[in-house]
Amino acid sequence: MKKRKVCVLLILIVAVVLAVGWMRTDPEVRCTSARAIAENIAGQGMICLVEQSMEHPKAALTFDDGPDARYTSVLLDGLRARNIKASFFLLGEKIEQNPDLVRRMQEEGHLVGNHTYHHVQLDKLSDAKAREEILKTNNLIYETTGIYPQYMRPPFGAWKKNLELRVEMMPVFWTIDTLDWKVQNTEQIIKTVEETVKDGAIILMHDEYKTTVEAALKVADSLKEKGYELVTVDELIMP
Repeated sequence: MKKRKVCVLLILIVAVVLAVGWMRTDPEVRCTSARAIAENIAGQGMICLVEQSMEHPKAALTFDDGPDARYTSVLLDGLRARNIKASFFLLGEKIEQNPDLVRRMQEEGHLVGNHTYHHVQLDKLSDAKAREEILKTNNLIYETTGIYPQYMRPPFGAWKKNLELRVEMMPVFWTIDTLDWKVQNTEQIIKTVEETVKDGAIILMHDEYKTTVEAALKVADSLKEKGYELVTVDELIMP
């Protein structure tokens, strides 16, 4: 108990010192002087503990209906340049058309998920047909990347009750629908995200439009400037 009280006291001391340093007007003083004082008081280990407790808000960029032969590679280039990982929910018929893009997604650390084979509304299908749409696409992803997918985005957000038990997958929905396919306007897409984003946001877009790719990369820059950490969607669902 005594050790716990000491630890809490040290955390408070470090937090106060860092806060005082942050309030100074000179940015370089904020970055160096306050940290040096705090390290002298509490040590490097305690500093790390405090910094870990000050987590950044997180958000996930997700893209449906790809891979697209025209724009997905441009999006991947932009994400790689920014060291950002995103989540792609792919159509089986497009996987067959663009296997190199799928392999690139996997190799560059993005989450590769399922979006059915034909972009069908699953709750309008029989159980057997729904399973076929999902499993056929799963097999294509596995054959292309060597990784069997665990997550899927049901088209139209339509999911059959208990289907996750029959296909052993987790459905992934969204918290922000940019309606990028409808507006096809870069600035409007950005505005939609910036007006509604919050910690844990799952942002829905489609990597088959030039305006979406432009907006997605600008959104990524904007969110990072605001302190967001952009992660793959599994990190939000299963932290």
